[in-house]
Amino acid sequence: MQYTLKSIGALAGLSLMVSSCDSSAPKEAENTRTDSTYAPVETRAPNTDYKPAFEGQTRAPGVKTTTSYDVKVLTEGLNRPWGIAVLPDGRLLITEKGGTLRIASQDGNVSAAITGLPPVNDAGQGGLLGITIDPDFGTNRMVYWAFSEDTSQGTLTAVAKGKLADDEETVENATVIYRATPAHKGNLHYGSRLLFDTTGNLFVSTGERSDIVTRPQSQDLNSALGKILRITPDGKPAPGNPFEGRDDARPEIYSYGHRNVQGLAFHPATGDLWENEFGPRGGDELNLIQPGKNYGWPIITYGLEYNGNKIGDAIQQQEGMEQPVYYWDPVLSASGMTFFSGNSIPEWENNLFLAGLNSIHIARLVIEDNRVVGEERLLADEAQRVRDVQQGKDGALYAVTDAGRLYRIGK
Repeated sequence: MQYTLKSIGALAGLSLMVSSCDSSAPKEAENTRTDSTYAPVETRAPNTDYKPAFEGQTRAPGVKTTTSYDVKVLTEGLNRPWGIAVLPDGRLLITEKGGTLRIASQDGNVSAAITGLPPVNDAGQGGLLGITIDPDFGTNRMVYWAFSEDTSQGTLTAVAKGKLADDEETVENATVIYRATPAHKGNLHYGSRLLFDTTGNLFVSTGERSDIVTRPQSQDLNSALGKILRITPDGKPAPGNPFEGRDDARPEIYSYGHRNVQGLAFHPATGDLWENEFGPRGGDELNLIQPGKNYGWPIITYGLEYNGNKIGDAIQQQEGMEQPVYYWDPVLSASGMTFFSGNSIPEWENNLFLAGLNSIHIARLVIEDNRVVGEERLLADEAQRVRDVQQGKDGALYAVTDAGRLYRIGK
């Protein structure tokens, strides 16, 4: 893939044309075409000798976008951005990890900090995190966000809501509606993506807080850690959840056995809920979420401890625990993600795009019949830790990076 500079000057507004069909582009050994696809984009040795449960569960064939598209840096003036919500008029509501909320226009102008939010603990992986807007935002202007909150017992993932004032300078009547207990004296694995479903209820992801002592809570149905939750806009358990009416489980739990879920998205054609979660050293996962299912952490995993030791009994498959649709080894370190809808770039329709942190790229996945059949890397030459990617009202992808950049990727 070759990047051809279209304008030279200040970084803000830098525009790149991407054309994968440019005959002058250097030919990469790992992308030698085989049977209309390419070799897998990952060429590094895996961390483990673990065997996938089925063919194509990891290192799918490589693919390349043939439609030309632009990559533009709209601004690099954000401060540790974390989450993006797309407003009805196309502007972007962006959280910054340190506790500020800003609005960015599609030409890269960034608002002053919006006040009225409760304080956050931004140590480690904490801060002001995932964000979404009410399905009726056009009339009620309600915003929902997740953040790491201090308590006397430690920190926890909290969900709050408030009304974005008409002058867009403050959030009015900010109220915490849900706390993912128990709290823990640590600063890792808060999860924290938010997503409304078609019934007007809110999906919330949490992490298991990373430490060995908290990991088992992913399997504990009386804990909110390591879960995908489904709550009402007031923070109550949503009706129809899979553990509703059970004395031995929290009724807000939708699925469990997760490590640190930082990506949630609905498939635009099927309506299915998909998630990604961090593995430890390798074993990052993409999962198709079904209510009440157990996704296995920390009992089954395709990863290792960060020191290279095996985890638990080093099991990758076990009856009663769901297999990831796809996993990465070494790592993708995926954060936010979105499915692409529309036809501005035809081969991207219904593809999944995942923001990569340590992998410093956006992963494009082609999914057919709930299996990954192709993988491509975007922004791979930018050397940016990509924190979130969402599709805008104009059909383009918008991505934020830890270094403060906002990208527009599309026609």
